[in-house]
Amino acid sequence: MPKRLRLTRRFPVAMSEDGYRKLKRFAAEAGLDEGEALSFLFENFESVTHHENLAHRLRLFNAELEARKK
Repeated sequence: MPKRLRLTRRFPVAMSEDGYRKLKRFAAEAGLDEGEALSFLFENFESVTHHENLAHRLRLFNAELEARKK
């Protein structure tokens, strides 16, 4: 029997416009709302990310973060 999806946590999230557009596009393509799409991504994080690519992209993001905040 599949585990029931219960969205029990709500939290304020700050996202970039690009990130939010990509989340909305992914959710629409998957037939989910944004909360369900985020739940899917985080519940399956290890299988939907490539560890080496993730580490590299995170380093790039962190290097650019201060400039993007201005």
